[in-house]
Amino acid sequence: MQYSREDENYVYYLVSKNIKKYRKQKGLTQRQLAQICNYCEGFIMNIESNYHQTFSLGTVWRIAQKLDIDIKELFNEVDDFEFSK
Repeated sequence: MQYSREDENYVYYLVSKNIKKYRKQKGLTQRQLAQICNYCEGFIMNIESNYHQTFSLGTVWRIAQKLDIDIKELFNEVDDFEFSK
């Protein structure tokens, strides 16, 4: 599912795609990321899915910490082509 920039849910789209990108760059599976964040695997799966999933800023902060990135990296624009593979 795609969201336009004018949609209030667009921020969730950006964050979810960036979490997936950085998780893969670190060579982690969804299960591994869930374990180091102390979340269940299904929660990470839902965040990264193409369906709208809400989550708190605290969740975003924790995931950024565990991925060893600045939280603002998770709000960067994404290249949709990269995720269509």
